[in-house]
Amino acid sequence: PLEGGRFATSDLNDLYRRVIIRNNRLKRLIDIKAPEVILRNEKRMLQEAVDSLFDNSRKANAVRSDSNRALKSLSDMLKGKQGRFRQNLLGKRVDYSGRSVIVVGPELALHQCGLPKEMAVELFKPFIIRKLIERGIVKTVKSAKKVVDRRTSDVWDILEKVIQGRPVLLNRAPTLHRLGIQAFQPVLIEGKAIRLHPLVCTAFNADFDGDQMAVHVPLSHEACLEAMLLMLSSHNILSPAHGGPIAVPTQDMVLGLYYMTKARNGARGEGRRFASMEEVRQAYDQKVVDLHARIQVRDADGQLIDTTVGRVLFNEVVPEGVGFINEVLTKKNLRSIIGRVLKATGFPETAQFLDAIKELGFETATAAGLTFSLSDIVVPPEKEKLIAEATEEVERARQNYAMGFITENERYNQVIDIWTHTNNRVSEVLFETLKNDRDGFNAIYMMADSGARGSKEQIRQLGGMRGLMAKPQKSLVGSAGEIIENPIISNFKEGLSVLEYFISTHGARKGLADTALKTADAGYLTRRLVDVAQDVIVTQHDCGTLRGIRISALKDNEDVVEPLADRILGRVSVHDVVDPLTGELIVAANELIDEEKARRISETSIEEVEIRSALTCESRRGVCALCYGRNLATSRLVEVGEAVGVVAAQSIGEPGTQLTLRTFHIGGAASRISAESTLQTKFAGKVVYENLRIVHYDDGENPRDVVLSRQGEIKIIDPEDGRQLIAYVIPYGAEVLVEEGALVEKGAVLASWDPYNSVILSEVSGTVQFQDIIEGATYR
Repeated sequence: PLEGGRFATSDLNDLYRRVIIRNNRLKRLIDIKAPEVILRNEKRMLQEAVDSLFDNSRKANAVRSDSNRALKSLSDMLKGKQGRFRQNLLGKRVDYSGRSVIVVGPELALHQCGLPKEMAVELFKPFIIRKLIERGIVKTVKSAKKVVDRRTSDVWDILEKVIQGRPVLLNRAPTLHRLGIQAFQPVLIEGKAIRLHPLVCTAFNADFDGDQMAVHVPLSHEACLEAMLLMLSSHNILSPAHGGPIAVPTQDMVLGLYYMTKARNGARGEGRRFASMEEVRQAYDQKVVDLHARIQVRDADGQLIDTTVGRVLFNEVVPEGVGFINEVLTKKNLRSIIGRVLKATGFPETAQFLDAIKELGFETATAAGLTFSLSDIVVPPEKEKLIAEATEEVERARQNYAMGFITENERYNQVIDIWTHTNNRVSEVLFETLKNDRDGFNAIYMMADSGARGSKEQIRQLGGMRGLMAKPQKSLVGSAGEIIENPIISNFKEGLSVLEYFISTHGARKGLADTALKTADAGYLTRRLVDVAQDVIVTQHDCGTLRGIRISALKDNEDVVEPLADRILGRVSVHDVVDPLTGELIVAANELIDEEKARRISETSIEEVEIRSALTCESRRGVCALCYGRNLATSRLVEVGEAVGVVAAQSIGEPGTQLTLRTFHIGGAASRISAESTLQTKFAGKVVYENLRIVHYDDGENPRDVVLSRQGEIKIIDPEDGRQLIAYVIPYGAEVLVEEGALVEKGAVLASWDPYNSVILSEVSGTVQFQDIIEGATYR
């Protein structure tokens, strides 16, 4: 009983009470032989009361309490995130754990994390107590606790001893993939914040704007061993999702390394020659040469190489056996270099290399003192001319619409297309301008070009034009009406007009709303994926199947989107793969295709390879190692027992969640791929028509040849030997710009068309006559 004469009661009591009352009433009604009609009603009510006792969340008219909240029935106790299963049985609270805010720890090695002393004492309390009693400092556990609470010097000494060889697990919520929990060797620090190595931030998706992380202590001997062998951060350099390195330098580190390896014209000491790397280091230390000077130096084999001072300094930390790295380091290049180092050496050396380039990057970035001011945003002088041209084209489209040549929808699409093209042109010009500003040392350009921070999109909004903005409401028509057709012509440097500002806020707000709504959906998707895939485990080495999938390069027309080598890498071949020219065996049947073999296959004329796949695997349960292929996180064949289903689910779910957050960052600028409207040839050669019906059309202004066939092609053949180089399908209604038999250069325009306009062409001249076309009935 509560004060005020109210009672606190469980919802179940209420539901039971209703059942009992109705049951007793029914008993009484049967006893006094009430009419069937009344009994039927009472039975129905009793049935409803029993139903709502078992499951009260199903029905629309759920039983509600006084405060109008649906009562919690028996099945509600079990189901859902707050139910018995997920809350109490699967999600228990853990002892020996703590959480705190994270700060960056650039002085740490890759496998270390900084653990606040206060936290460590609490986490390792039982270990400390045991040691205190062993050393005979105290007799009982109770007195040991008192000593620990007093934090005497003995306690700190013992703590140092205890944490040696005991890893701790760090976890940042939300744990979207298996790299969301990693093991580290703790280093005791003062203060109350956990220190995290900057290179593992990508895996945790952590930043230091107030994120918190949880610490767990593995207790048993086996748990410690597992943490050290499988979960240590320096063993998790590769992502299990795509096999690329995930411990890659970001932001400041990338900027520092990029700055270090960039060449500047006319720098101090340009053109000098050095006999060895050591000489370059001495010359640089004595300020004889500048960091960006182009120099020549002899490498280990005594070859002269053209390079810069910064690159020589960078190569001091590159492990043996990788070779001399002579390129400007962007984030992309760094990723491939780390991949190369890992293949040439192994995990321990790579971890050392990563720490070395982390130091270098931070140091150089600090010394460079890169920053940018408003004047670094250069607005290209050509912008006004481009915009004037676009405005003219838009006006022309409007006039065509006013005169009834095109429909409203076509006009809208043309306008959007014109602005999209203009926007792209402005940003191309802008990037050229920035690239040549200050000899390529413009700070904003360097940040974007290195991949440290900022994207083309963002820089375009700063110095180009903000472009078209998205409309928040989803229109019924689909894509039409999604984009506001008046673009924002100004950029942030020039400042927006009032109208442009309001269009902007409109788009930005949509980004915020989307982010909030979609993240939950993406998380739920991951959960469902894990549910269906979690019992796919590698159960045996070889299932003995003879089936597989034929894989060839992914092509779009003749463009190779993904080459064959990339698609078959790390998979197992079904048959022997033989070089068709020499007849030499490249890959035997049931052999893993590694980088070297994939490269050899791509150098032959082999178009497709049949590989084993999880789809054709014949294991009774799960999949077999040969059908799955390589474990991307280790670059070796997957081991029996690996939970590949869960890895697959997480590999799809994790980027999904990230993508929903991405919308928010662009700030609502509409992105739309400008549709293809011209066809350019990729080869020089002679034009041949195939199945191409063409009609000559002259409206008095510009005579043109229009295509009337649906499946016609233009082929380009080699004029020397008549080989077909490429064939292009020409769409119906396109205007052909080349004669048959003409010789064309590479990149010549063969045909052009309006992608937003579907036309019906007449094949003969004459008068148009409508049949069964009634305005308002069969057309509008």
